Amino acid sequence: MELYPAIDLSGGRVVRLTQGDFARSTVYEEDPARAARTFASQGARWLHVVDLDGAKTGKPGNLQALKSLLAVFPGKVQVGGGIRTVETAREYLSMGVERLVLGTGALTDPLFLKTMLREIPGRFFVGVDVRDGRIAISGWLETTEGSPRSTMARLAAEGVAGFIYTDIAKDGMLEGPNLPVYRELSSALPVPVIASGGIGSLDDIRELRESGVSGAIVGRALYTGAVDLVSALALCGAGSPSC
Repeated sequence: MELYPAIDLSGGRVVRLTQGDFARSTVYEEDPARAARTFASQGARWLHVVDLDGAKTGKPGNLQALKSLLAVFPGKVQVGGGIRTVETAREYLSMGVERLVLGTGALTDPLFLKTMLREIPGRFFVGVDVRDGRIAISGWLETTEGSPRSTMARLAAEGVAGFIYTDIAKDGMLEGPNLPVYRELSSALPVPVIASGGIGSLDDIRELRESGVSGAIVGRALYTGAVDLVSALALCGAGSPSC
């Protein structure tokens, strides 16, 4: 299991939302590059970056901040938020982004998804953000029809390389992840699933590792000190390809 420190961008700053609510936003760092350097110094191999402004508007909203952190982080970076055109996807990849995280576009635009599967297979995951049993889109401001599991099974059959599953009710609460859901998805789907939302302790990371997910995104817990990244990476086996 890989660990992904999260950097959520809004207005060029590093912020964290509580349960996906833009009105409940906390600024943790004015300089995204400084946050990236800190995570790198502690041993992070990946970063999970979300353009929150882009998720709302459907187009990149923090390009300069993203460029600044890409310039200083020596590992790999996956980016989501506002990637709804092939042109945007190509721009991010040309900047040095390793993996794209598609959300609204992949879930609502079949032609866009088909084009992405044809042109950059294996270079993107689909973000599935769930509230009250339904997938949320457009910066978590709207929801779609269909169950998350059936949607993920269909997308995996179409060729999607993996998923990031976020339980919105858990996000930013530090009360523990939705372990039963992750156990179910890990056993039911033929592609990797990365867990996001609710991680508040090293025990949570240990339990996620045992659930079968391929990775875990840690956000607020790192910024508040509830989880020490060095200790978390040691738990996963520092220096190994994965936990």
